[in-house]
Amino acid sequence: MIFGSLHVLDLAIIVGYLVAVVYIGHRAAQATGSEEGFFLAGRKLGKLYQFFLNFGNATEPQGAVSTASFVFQQGAPGSWLSFQTVFMNPYFWFMNVWFRRVRLTTLSDLFEDRFASRGLSLFYALFQILVACVFLGFGNVTAYKIASSLVVKPEASWTAADRASIEGYRELKALEKENASGVLSAEKQIRLAALRDLSARGELNSYITVLNDVVFYVVFGLVVGTYIVLGGMSAAAVNEGLQSILIIVFSLLLIPTGLHAIGGWGELAKKVPARMFDLLGASGTDQFSIVALGAILLVSVVQNAGLSHNMGICGSAKDEFAARSGVSGNYLKRLMIIMWAFAGLIAVALFGVGGLSDPDAVWGAMSNRLLGPGLVGLMLAGVLAGTMSTLAAKALAISSLFVRNVYRQIWPDISQAQGVFYARCTIVVVLVLGTLSALMMGSFFSILKIVLTVNLPFGAAVLTIFWWRRVTAPAVWCCVVLSSLTILVVPYVVSTVPRLAAHSTLAQMSSKPGTGVYFDAVVRERTDDGAGRLMAKGGLNRFNLEVWLLGQAGLDVAALTPNQRFTAQFFFDGLFPFAVLIAVSLCTKHSDPVRVARFYGKMKTPVGATPELDAAALAATERNPGRFDHTKLLPNSSLEFCKWDRVDALGFLACTALSAAIVGFFVLMLRAAAP
Repeated sequence: MIFGSLHVLDLAIIVGYLVAVVYIGHRAAQATGSEEGFFLAGRKLGKLYQFFLNFGNATEPQGAVSTASFVFQQGAPGSWLSFQTVFMNPYFWFMNVWFRRVRLTTLSDLFEDRFASRGLSLFYALFQILVACVFLGFGNVTAYKIASSLVVKPEASWTAADRASIEGYRELKALEKENASGVLSAEKQIRLAALRDLSARGELNSYITVLNDVVFYVVFGLVVGTYIVLGGMSAAAVNEGLQSILIIVFSLLLIPTGLHAIGGWGELAKKVPARMFDLLGASGTDQFSIVALGAILLVSVVQNAGLSHNMGICGSAKDEFAARSGVSGNYLKRLMIIMWAFAGLIAVALFGVGGLSDPDAVWGAMSNRLLGPGLVGLMLAGVLAGTMSTLAAKALAISSLFVRNVYRQIWPDISQAQGVFYARCTIVVVLVLGTLSALMMGSFFSILKIVLTVNLPFGAAVLTIFWWRRVTAPAVWCCVVLSSLTILVVPYVVSTVPRLAAHSTLAQMSSKPGTGVYFDAVVRERTDDGAGRLMAKGGLNRFNLEVWLLGQAGLDVAALTPNQRFTAQFFFDGLFPFAVLIAVSLCTKHSDPVRVARFYGKMKTPVGATPELDAAALAATERNPGRFDHTKLLPNSSLEFCKWDRVDALGFLACTALSAAIVGFFVLMLRAAAP
């Protein structure tokens, strides 16, 4: 009655969920005859749907799994990569309105609307199609990490290689424990170094799965593709209701079962080191200092503006208040993050510090250990639901970019029905590319650094377009090209060049075994005597070009802690695109003043309560683009910040207070659990 570690009841729940989402996609297909209906659900989604869309899109399983993984490794400070978004919610109160007021279908349209630049529009669309591979791949990897740790091979079925992998892992943990106590002999030190190298190469494991990654990715992609291809944004919005419930269940399951397994709430203080409860990392052992948190927050705000699905989610709202209501979904996600962090602390109590060979599998390992038949199926359904909701929004955004900003530039006369057909074909292709990228990805920490930085060039450009009248198309071109080379291309190409990957000045080991000063992962070359040269590990291994440049400027980067190098990289990445934009804009010719005035006039025109009222308001602005210029905060400047009205001010204050309350709640919960 079982498949691997799964009971037939678990399989029934999973199959039932998959059938349900495909059925919803089939029912929604009737509303997808036009491109606006397929991509934006006819701009008719109210507050409830916006809540579900924002919650489902923001609350992805990779956030749960990566947060639990980081907390398992670093304690509460490890939650900051996800939890820092709590400070972004007041910003979203305004951002959602910008993407609704611009009244466009895709983010590529923004570059045509503002600069009349079809080249920038096309480049953004092609860039985002490639970026989508990273996001979709990340979602696939997350779902597989959890599912694979739930469908494990029993010991009786282990091969010789499986047994060697498991026993090598157990030996590594035993030697690490001896080494921590300072009683390791010279011979064992050599053995420990060899095992650490095997671990860095991914050859040691705490479990063996029977789930094939390629088969999983293919089946998963087929299901996602089917319901999105059928129903578009309407199917995504309806499915978000079901998926949001499953995500909440998925986030809750491990808390009561985990506390029961360790002996109750009071056992956390006995089994988890006290330093792991310190959210601000005052103990000095944290990965993320307060300064690092500021760097992460800067990068998050900037890159978020460049996300292609912003236009689809916010643009589908029927009015501005519906768009703003989506912020409530983001707040619910922040509470989910707190639960994910406590799941990581419970994992420490269950497995011990460093008790898993693959920390990224901590969520699945806990599920496998704590949940019985039926509950495992619910967990997997929640994982699939959360991943699908994120992949659906991204795939839809990419398909709209391709049809409207690539295909229509070549064949502008295609019909609406043809546009929807090509969008569906694009979704299939993008999901396939996401599957291929998943096979290349490594640890969650390395993937998250890609996710947080990949959209920085265009994120900075979009924010500058919204805020600064003086920005020019040549400045945007320079920004995206130079920033992409510095932040994305060069860092991931260096490790693929053998002479650079093994260069003695680049492949330096940091104080943490297996990690480098400049590379994410450094291993020792295989030789008979085990004394080979250091080299960057193969695969998706980032070279920290930003820190290397600082080193060339005279900074002793080798003496910096990993936290300080991480912080330096993120501040560089967050500020460099703006430096290029400002410098080049001031040195290039002004954009067409008529087009610029029309654009900012539209951005200041509130969205009408009905399509007819909105069209009338836009017509009035077209006749007098400067009719709202009295709302500018600095009337005689090129900055387009506007004075707040009552809704702006009250909403911002409420969002700020709620963010502070959530942070305070997290701190109180940690203090209640600490020794």
